[in-house]
Amino acid sequence: MDLDALSLSELKQLRKDVDTAITNFTERERRKALAEVEAFARERGLSPADLAGLAVKRTRKPAAPKYANPADPSQTWTGRGRRPRWVDAALASGKSLDDLSI
Repeated sequence: MDLDALSLSELKQLRKDVDTAITNFTERERRKALAEVEAFARERGLSPADLAGLAVKRTRKPAAPKYANPADPSQTWTGRGRRPRWVDAALASGKSLDDLSI
């Protein structure tokens, strides 16, 4: 196929057709793989519900606070996520995280 001979609208349509073909191919392969997994499970006496039980979502334990605001000890931070404003203010005033540690 000579792409240089195609107009802009023909090239855009070709791109659209290729994107659709890729999406369809990916979906066909996904369905084929799922059918193979289900057949494999059925051969061994398992149901799809049994397989669904294998995907267990891991949960994190709540983290213990590592830092406390010296001006208000009820304000704490675990060290995860965004720094609270009071931590940023303390760091800007020259303190270190070691100074704020519990």
